[in-house]
Amino acid sequence: MNFKELGIDQDIVDALETKGITSPFPIQEQAIPLALTGQDIIGQAKTGTGKTFGFGLPLLQSLGLNPEKGAKALVVVPTRELAIQVAEDLKLAASNRPTMVAAIYGGKAYEEQVAEINAGAQVIVGTPGRLIDLSKQKLLDLGNIRFMVLDEADEMLDLGFLPDVEKLFAYTPDGRQTMLFSATMPGSIVTMARKYQNRPVHIRTNDPDEGHTKADIKQFVYRAHALDKDEVVGRILQAEGRGKTVIFTKTKRQASKVSEELVDRGFNATALHGDMTQEARERSMTAFRSGKKDILVATEVAARGIDVDDVTHVINYTIPEDEKAYLHRVGRTGRAGRLGIAVTFVDWEDLTRWTHINTALEFGQPDPTETYSSSAHLFSDLNIAAGTKGRIAKSKRPEGWKPGNDRDSGHAGNDRANSGRAGGQSGRNHSGGGNRGARDRNGKGAQPHKSSGQKAAGHEAPAHGDGEHKRPATPRTRNRTRKNSGGTAS
Repeated sequence: MNFKELGIDQDIVDALETKGITSPFPIQEQAIPLALTGQDIIGQAKTGTGKTFGFGLPLLQSLGLNPEKGAKALVVVPTRELAIQVAEDLKLAASNRPTMVAAIYGGKAYEEQVAEINAGAQVIVGTPGRLIDLSKQKLLDLGNIRFMVLDEADEMLDLGFLPDVEKLFAYTPDGRQTMLFSATMPGSIVTMARKYQNRPVHIRTNDPDEGHTKADIKQFVYRAHALDKDEVVGRILQAEGRGKTVIFTKTKRQASKVSEELVDRGFNATALHGDMTQEARERSMTAFRSGKKDILVATEVAARGIDVDDVTHVINYTIPEDEKAYLHRVGRTGRAGRLGIAVTFVDWEDLTRWTHINTALEFGQPDPTETYSSSAHLFSDLNIAAGTKGRIAKSKRPEGWKPGNDRDSGHAGNDRANSGRAGGQSGRNHSGGGNRGARDRNGKGAQPHKSSGQKAAGHEAPAHGDGEHKRPATPRTRNRTRKNSGGTAS
C-alpha cells in the first residue's frame, strides 16, 4: 500500500517521495482514512512508527490546496525540540502547496514567530506556554481552529500540562476535529481525553504478542557502578556498527558533566538540557542531525523531541522515572524500520525503581547482570573489539579535536556566559526536577531572569541548580611574601 491509495493528494505524495518516504506505517494506514472523514481519533503506536504523518497528512489535506490565511489547525506538543521537529515534517509534506506552518515555542524572541502568524500561517505547532501567552496578548487567534492535535497526549494530559491544555481547548471552537496521539496511553488518560472529543475511535497498532517495546530494538540491562560508568560508555561507543547515539541522564548538571567527560576522552559529543539557551539547544540538535556530532547527551528534554532516523544506540546513563519514560527514551533508536540497541545502567540504589519498570514492561530481568568495563559479556553483547579502552587514541580522534574547545559539547566553554540567564529561564520552564527543563509552560523563556540578589550595577547573579557550572578555585601559592608580627618580611 502507498499514500496515494490511502487517499492522500498527489502533491503531498510527491513531496514525501523527495525524502524517500513512500510506504505508510501501520498507524498511518489506520489513522489517515479515518481522519480524512473528520473522525476524532485516539492514536496509539510505539515511538518511531510515523505518528506525525498519521495526523499531519490528513490535517494538511483537509485544509485544501489553497487554504484561507489564518490559524486553522493547532498541534500542541510538550517540548520545544518536538515543536521544531513536527513543524519541519509538516513543512515537508506541504512543500508543494501554499500552506504555511509556524513553530511557536518559548526561549525565542516573539517578533519572528508573530511575523509568521501575521503572514497568515494556517498550521500552528507549539508548546502550551507560548501559545497561551500569544493568545492572551491577542497576537494569536485560535477562534477559527478546525483541527486540533495533542502530540504525546499522555504527557499533555498529565497533571503538569493539564491546566494549560484546558485553556487551549477553551480558546478553540467546539466543532473542531480533535486527534490525540502517543506511544503510551494509560486508561486514566484515555478516559480524560474523551471529554475533549466527540465519540473518538481508539486506534492501537501494537501487536499483542510483540511485547511493550519494539521488536527491532535489542535491549541490555546492566547493574553498573557509578565510578565505572564513563569507562563502560567509552567502550560501548567504540562498538562495531555504532552510529549516532543518545545518552540520557537524570539531571542537567549530569548531562553537562558526562558530555564534558566524553569530549575529554576524544568523542564527538554535544549536550542538550534545559539550562542551555534556546540558541545553544538548537545548535546542538542541528549538529547532531547533520552528523557533525554523533553523540547527544541529554536529559528528558530529548525523549519526546528527537526524531532522527539513524540513531543506532540509546544509553540510559541513569534509569528513567517509570516505564513510560523508558519507552520514550529507547524509542529514539530502531526508528523507521531500522534496528537499534538500548543499554540501561541500573545503580544499586535504583533496583527498586528498576523492579517496577521490569514488571510493567514484562522484561523478565528483575536482577540486572552485574557489569564492569572489563566484563567479558559487555564486549560480546555489544560487539566491542577485545582490548578496547574507554578513550579514543589520539590518532583516531576527530579532525581538529582539542580538549575544551567544543562550544556545543556542554564543556567548560558551553554558553558559560549565558548560564545565569539560562538558569533563570530553566527555573520557570521546568516542573518537578532537573530533567523537565524543556517544558515550556509560561512562554517567557526569552526574557532574562534577575534574582533578588542582583547587584545594582545590573549584573546578573549566578544561577544555581543542576545546570550551574562552577570554575574550580585557583589554588593559592604557599610562598607569598607576608609580614610577621614584627613587621619584617618572613
